[in-house]
Amino acid sequence: MPATTGVYIRFARGQSSTDMSSIDEKRVYGATEGKTDVFIATGMGVARVECSGDLVGGFGLVHRCVATDIAAKGNRLAVATDEDVLVWNRDEFDPAGFGPAHAVGYNDELIAAGSGRISRSVENDWSALGVSESGDKIDVRAIDGDLIASSDGVYRLSDGANGVGYVPVGLNNARDVSSVPIPLVATATGLYQLKNGWVNVLDADVHLIESDGTRIHAATDEALYAPCKSENTSEHQSHNAQSDEWERLELPVAEQIAGIGHGESTYAVTVDGTFLIESDDGWHTRSLGLSDVSGLAVR
Repeated sequence: MPATTGVYIRFARGQSSTDMSSIDEKRVYGATEGKTDVFIATGMGVARVECSGDLVGGFGLVHRCVATDIAAKGNRLAVATDEDVLVWNRDEFDPAGFGPAHAVGYNDELIAAGSGRISRSVENDWSALGVSESGDKIDVRAIDGDLIASSDGVYRLSDGANGVGYVPVGLNNARDVSSVPIPLVATATGLYQLKNGWVNVLDADVHLIESDGTRIHAATDEALYAPCKSENTSEHQSHNAQSDEWERLELPVAEQIAGIGHGESTYAVTVDGTFLIESDDGWHTRSLGLSDVSGLAVR
């Protein structure tokens, strides 16, 4: 499918993304102050949802592709696609020259995985990371900071005699990782936190974990969880509070969560394209009319 960059497609309420003939396409200009952009990776492309506080404004596709993963750090944004890694540059996506990828993440630099290789982008040049201690290639599922989730477990990026490589640090069948501020790993047997070794803090089949250092959310196929609320605050407690007990959050939809992000509010999106934003009175939802959602990033 050809890419469409710089074009913002607005959907009328209740309109499906398949009804392309009635979509009003227009370029969007104006100030971004007071607005949070949430980018969503889907099978149709990358969508942008404009949020202000706990309100959802405009939303639509900003780039057509088959997006498989998405990551942001500060003002940087990257998307893994079946053709190349894309990076956000002045309100449009540019190809990064990596090739097909299925996972992206940020440490100090952009890291991407695909076609059996893992590389990092240093000054716009891709540098292959060394192999693991065993010399085997790993099946990368997610990247966050210096942590890599793979079918073989968790790996940590490490400087060695042969350059930057990755070393195993435990667990099996890791599905997702969060490195900030304490390592958290989502697996089929639970959510594990690095304390004195790996400790199971949520006994569930977890496929997604996201933390911004204060807010933490984990998702199973059926539910969204967060650490139990502190008695002294209405916010979900931070990592350094007692977080061994988790609560299931009440959501207005029963769809599987595909992505979680934190910004001015907490945002989530389901695999079927329902966007959620947390507010003081619960969660607000908006159907995006997009399917095959694989992730979410806040910029």
